[in-house]
Amino acid sequence: MRQLRLLVLAIVGSGALACDGGGSSALTSTPQRAVGESAERDAAAGEAKGLMQADQQGPGQAPSPAQPPTSPTQVADSAAPAMLIRNGRASLEVDSLELAIAAVRDLVARAGGYVAGSSIEGGDARLRAASLELKIPAPRWSSVIQGLEPVGKVESVTEETQDVGEEYVDLTARLTNARRLETRLTQLLEQRTGKLEDVLMVERELARVREEIERYEGRLRFLRSRVATSTLVVYLHEAVPLVGAPGESVLADSFREAWRNFIRFLAWIISASGILIPLGMLILLGALIVRRFHFRWPPNKPNEK
Repeated sequence: MRQLRLLVLAIVGSGALACDGGGSSALTSTPQRAVGESAERDAAAGEAKGLMQADQQGPGQAPSPAQPPTSPTQVADSAAPAMLIRNGRASLEVDSLELAIAAVRDLVARAGGYVAGSSIEGGDARLRAASLELKIPAPRWSSVIQGLEPVGKVESVTEETQDVGEEYVDLTARLTNARRLETRLTQLLEQRTGKLEDVLMVERELARVREEIERYEGRLRFLRSRVATSTLVVYLHEAVPLVGAPGESVLADSFREAWRNFIRFLAWIISASGILIPLGMLILLGALIVRRFHFRWPPNKPNEK
């Protein structure tokens, strides 16, 4: 029973070394640190395995030599040579917004990507524009950037690259050692029987290790997906008019304003007819009266001598 406890403590100690620094950011670790921790964890694993074999063979037999740990170079070589996450933005001035959107969609489809999101702006006194978020395979990034030139006038292109190679190597080393620890703990539960508290301690440690494995695997899948697919946001807008505000047509607005003025003139005539018609009738009546009396009583001529 004493050897069983020593064996569990040795395996738990190797698990603690495997998870050392798990709470800190993986981006701040270095490949050298990951290699050093890997060597320490392999040494602890070898000691634990030696104790297990010694306990199985009995107190009178010499323990068989532990298997040599995995070389740190093999762990580093298993990582991808280049882990770069690339994001960018591009702004284009186009003649027709609808045609430009169709051209960009066709361009990203031919590159093997897709449009993750889009938005279109427009309306009175607003410049018609659209924003497209493109997901592009990393090897086709340059070809898509060059393919934007026929779509319209390229005003600006910005690129941002993030190297996650250190984090990927560190997570790969942690995942490898966590899986080894999971295998040892599983074998210990299958081959050993003891007190209930010892069994529960091993099961708790096994659950913790499996939780860390799932977290490492999820983070690695996320990094691989971000590296394999780059993100490009393309902003399209039509040209600003030389005269007038965006979204307006000077000639069309002039014709509309002329029609409005004509309608206003007719409306003014109709509203003023209530005054002009009675006033005109009074003036006409006065003129007729004056004309009639003027011919009835002509002025007296002077007596001729």
